[in-house]
Amino acid sequence: MDKKALTRYINHLVTFSPEELETINSYFHVKTIPKGEYLLRSGQICRFEGYVVEGCLKVYTTNSKGEEKILYFAGKDWWVMEIDSFLHQTASELNIRALKNSTLLTISWTDKERLYAQIPKVERLFRIMSQKAIAAWQRRLIRNHTMTAEERYLHFIDTYPTLSGQLTNKHIASYLGITQEFVSVIRKRRQLEKT
Repeated sequence: MDKKALTRYINHLVTFSPEELETINSYFHVKTIPKGEYLLRSGQICRFEGYVVEGCLKVYTTNSKGEEKILYFAGKDWWVMEIDSFLHQTASELNIRALKNSTLLTISWTDKERLYAQIPKVERLFRIMSQKAIAAWQRRLIRNHTMTAEERYLHFIDTYPTLSGQLTNKHIASYLGITQEFVSVIRKRRQLEKT
């Protein structure tokens, strides 16, 4: 499989030589996940970090009532993993499931450690990626505490128009912590406003 998308992503954060990029790419392996299949189930150990080449996945937990609570979506050019499980090699509390047929490039925990030793600059790459992810989580927490449900919905669809177009009302509602009916009302009202 052509790994140009991964190479572009890496190079926009940290510059590597062609030889270094070839080495980095050699540690990533193609994984295809059909729609509806799990990449990771709660209770399993997350042994991978994955870059999404195509498709979309949801990362979620289930509450005592059996309701899904989506932490985030991983669409094209996003990364996906259960970080606590991956870092500590302990049982995951989360599920990762494909919402569409998906193709990922994955690296194992062991290979990532080998890559750090072989090309120390890779640690800088993953540090930058981690900082960006933490900043995104912080912005999301702030929005959850300061915005109304409708403002959060509008922010989500404006910020991620391609991703939001692939999701059902149920998925968006779970992610935003609002009801599916409320999402339906907002979507209908916005459609009326456009006509």
